[in-house]
Amino acid sequence: MADTALSVPRRSPLAGAAGGLAAATRSSGGAVRLAELPFLAQVNVRLDAKGAAADAVGLALGLSLPLEPNTVVRAGELRALWLGPDEWLVVGPPDTQRDLEDRIRAASGDEHVAVTDVSAQRTTLLVSGARARDLLAHGCPLDLHPCAFGAGRCAQTTLARTQVVLVARDEPGSGFWVLVRSSFAGYLTDWLLDAAAEYIQGA
Repeated sequence: MADTALSVPRRSPLAGAAGGLAAATRSSGGAVRLAELPFLAQVNVRLDAKGAAADAVGLALGLSLPLEPNTVVRAGELRALWLGPDEWLVVGPPDTQRDLEDRIRAASGDEHVAVTDVSAQRTTLLVSGARARDLLAHGCPLDLHPCAFGAGRCAQTTLARTQVVLVARDEPGSGFWVLVRSSFAGYLTDWLLDAAAEYIQGA
């Protein structure tokens, strides 16, 4: 019997907000840039940082799992975020989560390692521009001064009372990633657009 199932195009949590984000970016004159980066691969990894698996997984991924709290290690399009003494979030390009899982599991061998694909749980907001830190500071309790939260830092924190993972990207002028659960993404986007209104020219 022929397969009659219809394929449904994948829709990101913030597909309906793309126009508003783009409009705010244009109207701010470069003060802020807001955009969704949908479908990034996100794989949670838990293992003993002092065990053999840590080095093996790092070799398999082509990067070292960061050991310093709240730091990010990047290799090409792949990033490893420190979330805890035995926990990391590996973030990669869209649709690479299965490959990342397979590489991590193969490298782990008989070592005790927990690997969980959490890609569908969150989406990612890009917040950049000259006033990006000021915008985030409106709703984030962290000290976001570059001396305290500079490039290559990350933290599990709140933004507008929403649990997020905040990443200060290490490319020059690249701003921040805000990893937020899909169910809260619409609310957080509305908050960002409202908070960004003061930077919109003519507002």
